Amino acid sequence: MSETMISVSHVSKVVSDVSGPLAILRDIDFSVKAGESVAILGASGSGKSTLLSIMAGLDTPSEGTVSLAGQPIFDMTEDQRAAWRGQKLGFVFQNFQLMGHLSALENVMLPLELAGTRNAAQLSKDILSQVGLAERLRHFPKVLSGGEQQRVALARAFVVQPQLLLADEPTGSLDAQTGESIMNLMLSMNHARGTTLILVTHDQKLASRCDRTLTLQAGQLISQR
Repeated sequence: MSETMISVSHVSKVVSDVSGPLAILRDIDFSVKAGESVAILGASGSGKSTLLSIMAGLDTPSEGTVSLAGQPIFDMTEDQRAAWRGQKLGFVFQNFQLMGHLSALENVMLPLELAGTRNAAQLSKDILSQVGLAERLRHFPKVLSGGEQQRVALARAFVVQPQLLLADEPTGSLDAQTGESIMNLMLSMNHARGTTLILVTHDQKLASRCDRTLTLQAGQLISQR
């Protein structure tokens, strides 16, 4: 039986605004096994992205814990969490989050260089070739299409060989055909590497491609299937 990769235990998030306390997440509780792909579905404002940020250790819960491979991430210092993210996590965002002044190759090399990895350039060239961008290494984001930019983002996420890949609406800013192509690529790369994938989306069709679906509504987990 696969080990649990990430466990979210009774996580709540409450913030205050002018009208008083606002519950963004309410007692969220689930776990994801190593190698599993899970979609988190929900309408805008349901708490999906906040939950993803908490799972990444970028945001802190008001209550509850998150553990990766049995290690509670909020027992770490901020610096320790940042190092942990660099070693264990890959991210894919809706708006790509590429560095505009860096080429495709340099964007992919960046996390490897920050980690002090040897052969960063060759590793980055290899994975850009795998995502079909061998001829675009020296191009900057502004001259790449949306689909090409998301392929660079996928290459950057996978080049660190993450245990866990978090994707926040990865096809949300792409047309349907390009989005389908990116989803196929992400799932095939994920399967080939045995990475655990957690995907936030509002798209039922995308969610159905994953092993399991969690549905959020108004900050509550209303179904798991």
